[in-house]
Amino acid sequence: MADVVHETVHFSGRVQGVGFRYNVLQAAKEFEVCGFVQNLTDGRVLLEVEGAKAEIDGLVEEVRDRMHGYVRQVERVAQKRPAEFRGFVIR
Repeated sequence: MADVVHETVHFSGRVQGVGFRYNVLQAAKEFEVCGFVQNLTDGRVLLEVEGAKAEIDGLVEEVRDRMHGYVRQVERVAQKRPAEFRGFVIR
């Protein structure tokens, strides 16, 4: 299987209890990406996503736009690796 770009993205701010994961799921449908989004116990939201770099960049920007005012910080770590996910889900 070919390598894809995989990003681990952490969103912090007021990102839990505001429909954040649902909005990420809906935004992900607009891009050719796979992965998941989940709440973390420390109050952040984790996005694990893979696909083409431009698709991932588009998704992260779309989430920022949709959740403007709630996101204080976005931390992104990218790597190339074999594809691991199918579809996109909320965990």
